[in-house]
Amino acid sequence: MKTRIWTALLAVYIVWGSTYLAIRYVVAELPPFLSAGVRFLISGSILIIWQRLQGNPAPSRREWRAAAIIGLFLLLGGNGLLAWAEQIIPSGIASLFIGATPLYMALLDSLRPGGVRLSWQTWAGVVFGFAGIALLTNPWSHTLDGLHLDPLGVIVLLLAALSWSIGSLYSRKAPLPDSPLMGTGMEMLAGSLGLFLFGSLIGEWGQLDINAVTSHSLLGLLYLITFGSLIGFVSYTWLLRNAPTPLVSTYAYVNPLVAILLGTLLVSEPITWRVVLSALIILSSVGLINFNRTRTATKSKVESSAATD
Repeated sequence: MKTRIWTALLAVYIVWGSTYLAIRYVVAELPPFLSAGVRFLISGSILIIWQRLQGNPAPSRREWRAAAIIGLFLLLGGNGLLAWAEQIIPSGIASLFIGATPLYMALLDSLRPGGVRLSWQTWAGVVFGFAGIALLTNPWSHTLDGLHLDPLGVIVLLLAALSWSIGSLYSRKAPLPDSPLMGTGMEMLAGSLGLFLFGSLIGEWGQLDINAVTSHSLLGLLYLITFGSLIGFVSYTWLLRNAPTPLVSTYAYVNPLVAILLGTLLVSEPITWRVVLSALIILSSVGLINFNRTRTATKSKVESSAATD
């Protein structure tokens, strides 16, 4: 079991960390929202058909509605905006913005009615993390290290992380099927429809030139479908049921490091002292938040068990 857990964890580490570079290859020649729509339409259809063949019941209308909300926030707002931003922002740097999602989730969870109040340690992590984001996005920092980030791309990435956070928080108590893979497939299918619709509204069909598409983009899209969406999600959902949650959550720290490393080695993306320092600050803050959340949850379970006894 330990070998299987680490095999699945390495798959999530490497596969999800490499999807940022794969997205860069795809959007170099394919419209971002339409290509993401193709990715999740195929992946979602495969997961749903697979789960139905396994004997899982057909989802109810209520479950489809919840999956549609999650899919639009996660895949249209989160992944779609990420794909668009990677046209003008290096993939490794983009991964840092998405890797900061736990900062938004902690803050939003404390602001919603009935949400979890933040401890001072979590507040410190949130403030520390946003300081790292500010350092990374500072438009005047390029005079120090020569790295300039397009302001529009930065704003879109911040919105992508925010949208992903909202969808993730909603999914915690959303009425979804008992099978996690069925729910994931439904979210992918609903998200793909949103991606196709939005891509059509902004005129991406007119930007699509099939003759200009090379094997790099097609292979990148195939990689995202098979490895990023199918193998990655299957490994992740299996880990959630068979491995300790703190261990599974470590993917949030490893994925940006893998993305930065691959972007630097394979496509010579810039890595400066500002990127390294921002990465250390952001990922340390995410680690602090997750550690404190795990400790608080463990303490609550112990107190609840003691009260029951």
